[in-house]
Amino acid sequence: MYVTSDPRAALKKTEAEGTVQAPVAPAFHTTFDETAPSDQSKGTQTWYARAQNFVVAYVVAQDNSEIHRIDQPDEYAVLLPDMDTRISVEWNGTRTEITGNHVVFIPAGNSTITILKGGQVICFCSNKTTDIIARCDALLPPHVADKNVPELAPWPDPVGGFKVRSYSLEVEPVEGRFGRIFRCTNFMINVIYPRTGPRDRTQLSPHKHAGFQQCSLCLAGTYVHHLRWPWETDANLWREDEHVVCDGPSVTIIPAGALHTSECIGAGINRLVDVFCPPRVDFSAQDGWVLNAADYPKPVELQAK
Repeated sequence: MYVTSDPRAALKKTEAEGTVQAPVAPAFHTTFDETAPSDQSKGTQTWYARAQNFVVAYVVAQDNSEIHRIDQPDEYAVLLPDMDTRISVEWNGTRTEITGNHVVFIPAGNSTITILKGGQVICFCSNKTTDIIARCDALLPPHVADKNVPELAPWPDPVGGFKVRSYSLEVEPVEGRFGRIFRCTNFMINVIYPRTGPRDRTQLSPHKHAGFQQCSLCLAGTYVHHLRWPWETDANLWREDEHVVCDGPSVTIIPAGALHTSECIGAGINRLVDVFCPPRVDFSAQDGWVLNAADYPKPVELQAK
C-alpha cells in the first residue's frame, strides 16, 4: 500500500504485487565495512552480496587501480555514486572516460575499468557471471534460492547495438516520477533522491512483489528495513517480522512475496538505491519513469503496455 503522494500508488496492483507461488525465502542483510573485504587486489577492496539472479560487488578503489572483466558473458552495470570519482572504461578497442555520479552499462566480453580518481565503484553482474558466483559460494553464507523468482531472461538489445553507455544522475525531480530509473538488458537501477533526516513514520509504503527480488543498497545514513512474511498453511514455514537497522554502506536483499518498507532514520543525508534483475515491468509501463528508455526497448510483448 502506498500513500497517495507516492508515485507508486499509480502502479496496478496485479502487476506490482501478484500471487506468491512458493514459500517466501529469507532476506539477506550485510553491512560492508563491518566485515573484512572478500577480495583485495592492488588498490581495490571488494565485498559481495548475492541475490537470486545477480551479484553486487561493492568496491572501494584507490587512484590508478583497475577492475578487469575477462569473457564477461553479458552486460553488467556500474554505479559511481561519488561526485569526485573518475574512471575510464576500455571495451572493444574504445576508451570512454566517465565522471562520478553516473550509472554505466558495459557490454559482454573483455573490459577494463581504470579508476583515475578513487571512490566507491559498485558493480552488478548477472548470475551468468560464473567466476563471481563461485567467489560468493566460497566466501558468503550458503545461498538460499528464492523459488518465486523466474530464471533471468534478458530484455532486447539496445538501439544501435552494444557500447559503453553512461547516464548522469544530475536529473531534477519531476512530480509523479519515482526516483531516477535506468535500465539495460538485465538490470534496472533506481537511484532514489536522498532524504535529509528521518522519514515521516506516518508516510511509509509497505508493499510486496511476487515475482522478483529487490536489492536495496544503502550508500549513506541509516535505514530500518521492515519485513513481514505471509503465513503459509504449513506453520513450520512461518517467520517472525524483521526490523533490521542497516548503516551505509550495506545491502539488503528483499525476497519476492515479503511485505516490506524501508524507513530512513539517519539524522543527516540518507541515500538508497534499489536494483532489480531483470528490469521491472510495472515501472517500465509508467510514461517517463525510465530515463533511458529510448536506448533500451521493452520486450515486444510489453511494448503495447
